[in-house]
Amino acid sequence: MTDRQRNIANVKAFYSMAFNDCEPAKAMKLYSGDRYVQHNPLVGDGKQPFIDYFERMAREHPDKRLEIKRELADGDFVILHCYQDWPATASSEREEYAGIDIFRCDENGKVVEHWDVLQLIPPTAEHDNGMF
Repeated sequence: MTDRQRNIANVKAFYSMAFNDCEPAKAMKLYSGDRYVQHNPLVGDGKQPFIDYFERMAREHPDKRLEIKRELADGDFVILHCYQDWPATASSEREEYAGIDIFRCDENGKVVEHWDVLQLIPPTAEHDNGMF
């Protein structure tokens, strides 16, 4: 397995375990490096703030799902193009998102940094191309 393949596999496992399996502490333990740098302004910097955020997310939205549509890798960076489905709850309506997550891995293939952008999928579009 090449470093590129290893990085992609680790990032996908990390993100799926934290988001879909609702096990952010386990994801951090298995797939993160010594330090975790966060660039999402809604999540604190470091490992514990990531764990706290995803544990709260799991409690509030246990049926949310992430589907990785495609992945790209360049050096230490892995980019995921993802579909997120947030089912309706007692306090919110269903929301669907298209997202781009960028992860940086260390020399051992461990996740050490994250950036993201998220876009609500609108009910209609000016074209038939779709979001994915």
